[in-house]
Amino acid sequence: MPIGIDEFQAVDMRVGRVVSVEEFPEARVPAYKLRIDFGPEIGIKRSSAQITHYAPEDLLDTLVIGCVNLTPRVIARFTSEVLVMGALDDTLGVVLLRPDKDAAPGSRIA
Repeated sequence: MPIGIDEFQAVDMRVGRVVSVEEFPEARVPAYKLRIDFGPEIGIKRSSAQITHYAPEDLLDTLVIGCVNLTPRVIARFTSEVLVMGALDDTLGVVLLRPDKDAAPGSRIA
C-alpha cells in the first residue's frame, strides 16, 4: 500500500553508535540489550535487538540506523526505546543497515 511523503517523513530514523552490548537471556527470542548514542539532541537510548549472529565485540562502537520515535516496548522487563533497522534474511535473521561511511551520531536518515 503506497504512503505519502508526509507519512514517510514522520518516521524519525537516525544514525547511532553502539556504546554497550549485553546478553539478554530473558528474551523469548535470542537478542542483545544495546545502548546506542544518537548524539546530543537525542542522547543514549536502549534497544533489544535480535542480531545475535553478530559477535558483541563486532557490534561495539559500530554505527547503526535506528527508528527513534516509535512507542517504547517492554520485552522481558526491559524497555526497548529504539528499533534498530535491518534487512530480514532467511538464513541469518536481521542483517544490520549501516552507513557505508562514518556519519555523526544523530544524523537524520532522509
